[in-house]
Amino acid sequence: MIALDRTTVAALGAHRDRQRSERRLHGESYSESGYVFTSTNGDPMAPDRLTRTFGKLIGEHGLPPIRLHDLRHGAATLALAAGVELKVVQEMLGHSSIVLTADTYTSVLPEVAHKAAEKTAAHVLKAGRLVPGTKRTRRRASTSKKRRGRKSRADRRVRTGRSSAHPNRQIGRPQRR
Repeated sequence: MIALDRTTVAALGAHRDRQRSERRLHGESYSESGYVFTSTNGDPMAPDRLTRTFGKLIGEHGLPPIRLHDLRHGAATLALAAGVELKVVQEMLGHSSIVLTADTYTSVLPEVAHKAAEKTAAHVLKAGRLVPGTKRTRRRASTSKKRRGRKSRADRRVRTGRSSAHPNRQIGRPQRR
């Protein structure tokens, strides 16, 4: 079973209508092969005919030369770029192992790896805002409230050249006072 989008279903419906017209034209000589893509008399299409027709279409439209099989790779790559899960792509392609799908396609798409890194970072940052053991987020620390008349620690450090931390917590030589 293959899941298809509405546009593809509509295109296949139009194709089926054309086949019905061909069936009427050929009458009794039409062969009910059961295939979706057939010759005009209903016989199965020869594989090399499809390949030749595909090559002809590519040449007519000025596209770079690609093999018919490359469309399969293109579909998998586009699905991954659109955010389809790797397991779903594996099933679409009929791969026996998700490792084969991952090895073949994830190296092709650096943006997929970048998107994964961004999602992971967002998840970590979100988790960091949660109060441990709850689903509540921490309140943001207010940085705009400063005491009037007092210099901040950073301001005093610039003025004196010394850290405001206790001298025993200083790194390096203790400052003379």
